[in-house]
Amino acid sequence: MDLLSRTYLLAVLLASVVFQSGAQEKNYTVREELPENVLIGNLLKDLNLTLDPDVVLSSPLQFKLVYKTGDVPLVRVEENSGEIFTTSNRIDREKLCSGIFSENRCFYEVEVAVLPDEVFRLVKIRFLIEDINDNAPLFPSTVINISIPENTAINSRYSVPSAVDPDIGVNGIQHYELLKPKTAPKRTFGSITNEQGQNVFGLDIIETPEGDKWPQLIVQQILDREQKDTYVMKIKVEDGGNPPRSSTAILQVTVTDVNDNRPVFKDNDIEVSVPENAPVGTSVSQLHATDADLGSNAQIHFYFSSQISNLAKRLFAIDNTTGLITIKEPLDREESSMHKLTVLASDGSSTPSRATVTVNVTDVNDNIPSIDTRYIINPVNGTVLLSEKAPLNTKIALITVMDKDADLNGKVTCFTDHDVPFRLKPVFDNQFLLETATFLDFETTREYAIKIVASDSGKPPLNQSAMLLIKIKDENDNAPVFTQPIIGLSIPENNAPGTQLTKISATDADSGRNADISYMLGLDAPPIFNLDRRTGILTAVRKLDREKQDRYSFTVLAKDNGMPPLQTNATVTVSVLDQNDNSPAFTHNEYNFYVPENLPMYGTVGLITVTDADSGENAAVTLSILNGRDNFIIDPLTGVIRPNITFDREQQGSYTFQVKAVDGGRLQRSSTAKVTINVVDVNDNRPVFVIPSSNYSYDLVPMSTSPGSVVTKVFAVDNDTGMNAELRYSIIGGNSRGLFVIDQLTGNVSLREKVVSADHGLHRLVIKVNDLGQPESLYTIALVHLFVNETVTNGSYVQELVRRNMETPVGQNVGDGEITPQTNDYVKIIIAIIAGTMTVILVIFVTALVRCRQTPRHKVVQKSKQSGEWVSPNQENRQIKKKKKKKKRSPKSLLLNFVTIEESKPDDPGHEHINGTLDIPVELEEQTMGKYNWATTPTTFKPDSPDLAKHYKSASPQPTFQIKPETPVPPKKHHVIQELPLDNTFVVGCDSLSKCSSSSSDPYSVSECSCQGGFKTPGSIHTRQL
Repeated sequence: MDLLSRTYLLAVLLASVVFQSGAQEKNYTVREELPENVLIGNLLKDLNLTLDPDVVLSSPLQFKLVYKTGDVPLVRVEENSGEIFTTSNRIDREKLCSGIFSENRCFYEVEVAVLPDEVFRLVKIRFLIEDINDNAPLFPSTVINISIPENTAINSRYSVPSAVDPDIGVNGIQHYELLKPKTAPKRTFGSITNEQGQNVFGLDIIETPEGDKWPQLIVQQILDREQKDTYVMKIKVEDGGNPPRSSTAILQVTVTDVNDNRPVFKDNDIEVSVPENAPVGTSVSQLHATDADLGSNAQIHFYFSSQISNLAKRLFAIDNTTGLITIKEPLDREESSMHKLTVLASDGSSTPSRATVTVNVTDVNDNIPSIDTRYIINPVNGTVLLSEKAPLNTKIALITVMDKDADLNGKVTCFTDHDVPFRLKPVFDNQFLLETATFLDFETTREYAIKIVASDSGKPPLNQSAMLLIKIKDENDNAPVFTQPIIGLSIPENNAPGTQLTKISATDADSGRNADISYMLGLDAPPIFNLDRRTGILTAVRKLDREKQDRYSFTVLAKDNGMPPLQTNATVTVSVLDQNDNSPAFTHNEYNFYVPENLPMYGTVGLITVTDADSGENAAVTLSILNGRDNFIIDPLTGVIRPNITFDREQQGSYTFQVKAVDGGRLQRSSTAKVTINVVDVNDNRPVFVIPSSNYSYDLVPMSTSPGSVVTKVFAVDNDTGMNAELRYSIIGGNSRGLFVIDQLTGNVSLREKVVSADHGLHRLVIKVNDLGQPESLYTIALVHLFVNETVTNGSYVQELVRRNMETPVGQNVGDGEITPQTNDYVKIIIAIIAGTMTVILVIFVTALVRCRQTPRHKVVQKSKQSGEWVSPNQENRQIKKKKKKKKRSPKSLLLNFVTIEESKPDDPGHEHINGTLDIPVELEEQTMGKYNWATTPTTFKPDSPDLAKHYKSASPQPTFQIKPETPVPPKKHHVIQELPLDNTFVVGCDSLSKCSSSSSDPYSVSECSCQGGFKTPGSIHTRQL
């Protein structure tokens, strides 16, 4: 019949028949090993189904094979026609029904549902599997050994191991026979050829009540072991198939010596029952056998026959000596409920005794029921989708419950554990249909998890449960709903492009396509954001920068895919959180501050300004000094730099260090800036004469010297810089005749006019060198001796004149008209000695008189910063004195006071402790100079600030700066000690009351001292009377 004819017949039948409600069964017989696409039957015809023409079907008639998910069905059913065919999966009875040897007990069952629900019917189909002769019988081994004693009587029988054939019925074992060999082998060493064995032995077949056929070897002649001890034959087994299948084995019979009696079992057939949960080692049966022989012939050995099944050999063990059968492995009644054990007892003779032990395994409720769910409505990912419009009694699945136990232990009931709009309807034994019991409502319940429970009737009962998930489908009557109408996000800046910010989520009360939500950004969303249409994942396509924008607000839309689609919107607010991604930034990479050297300790040097583009703790900047902490301190918050030392430009003109700025972020960031503090010079050092090196030196001025010629040179240095180091030279005394002039810039002393006779002799010039410092100038005085004569004929005489002139007050002119003819040298020396002696006596007298009238103690060094002193150094290393003491007068001094000055700068290795004996001419008048406060507030100067460096004539011009007054600081006293040779005593002076300091190791450096007095004019110096 072709396909067109079948379709026409089906249409006619559907129009003319009415289905009968309920469940049906149908049996078919199928041979095993059929090829693919063999027609087995037609359900539509075989069930004689009829259709009511008045019934309107919601869908075409359908035959649906119902099977467990994962199973591979051995048949297929055409959904439209109901025809049943074989598949590529061959039907193998021996595999499908292993252990079943009855022809009528091997079945294969399937269920077919007839749809739609208007004509629903469940059909159980049972296929009886017919056996074919697809297996040959086989002996347990290819060589079979049997021992027979030589005194065996004729017609005695001995069991031969039987063969096994998996086929059943006529295809099973039907015949055994001994084969006659084609050739007769020769006799060797007492062995008899096989052809004789054919006459000595015969073969008989015994059929057991179970239908098994056992071969037995029959002794047909008297045996004599001494004549022949071994017979070798071939035995053949054959089944009854068409064509028959067979196999052969070698049968070797060994004739043994006489053993008159063989063992005898007390019971040859024993039947016992053992529960399947009996533990390993449990005794099954104790066999007893006796032997009438004595000695070793009476020792009985028990063992299983080779004919028992492999399963029995695995499960049971027998004690070879006692005959006790025990359980070797756990039993399982569901695997095999009965085991037949053939036990042999041998005393060493050739013929053992045989006994059969039948072990019945009794059931124990050790198997929980199984639940097999076969879906009629195909599930999706394990879940059944069911429309809320589904009618009542909609069939969902076929539930099959089984229990491998027996009797009550295998009787199963099935039910659901709670109230659901579904029910289980019995159809066959242990089979139930799951169907709807009421109308469904998606808005009330979207899905159901139905728990199906199967319970057996054992004591105690065992239960099994299975979950069946059902989701209800709905119409598109609900718009999406956002979980949050306003979505607030806080995202750290510096995110990687594509970073997920959040997942926008909306729900839809509908299901399926109606609940398939698409997400979109609103028109107000900035392009920096992206929203995945399907997942709702909101990402930032570019890096966020809080410093540029710290907040975003826009809308997002959620739209379903129903017909028509519904949508709703929500507002997203993104706050960009600060990260410590900006290092502190100094306003300048390098700071230059200019401070006067007299700035007090902890005064303000300058201000460091730092910014940080971050916020919060990330922008909280702390400042610190890296490599100048001993000299300066900085306020960690305000950035104000203050000195921790006192400045001395002559000791160090600038300080450079690094300032580090660290923010308060969790992972701190930092930056550094270079700070240079330039110490601006203050006029705190007096000039120091280098030439002449001693006040006791002199120079010869020949009479022939031309006017304008340089007769000597003075040279001084000043440790200050700029204008404070610009020096001017002048003659302020001793040049009564105006014979000499000095260049104020170079210090060259020149002859003004032609030397005459009246100018002969020693001239003492009081030369002053002063700097151009502001606001006050400092100066120093030196004595220059010029000896006007043609030659120096008597150097000792001239040196004596110089020494005596040193005892003459500075204000008194020396050397006027002193002539030194050679003829009067000795007379003058005598006169000078007498005059000197009288002078000494007079000085002692006057001094004593003055001491009596004045206060015995004088303040030599005052702490007032307005005092000045004449000083001279003492080069000897003397111990520093803690108190000022008066010194004894030298007999050669006139109107002079002697004061010891102590000066030390602790904690400064650049300063030396200096003890000096100063000759102070008390007759010099005090001169008071104006004072100026140099305590200023330094600042950082811009490049366009006024340039004050042009007022300084220093080799290193000072940077431009502005000085602002801060805290008034008293001016320092300026002391001068000129380090000259030990015999150098010279006169110095001060321009004003000031203080000077020196930290230089230069032999011409200036140390602290105090001086008082000065010259009003460059004229003569008057002696103050004591």
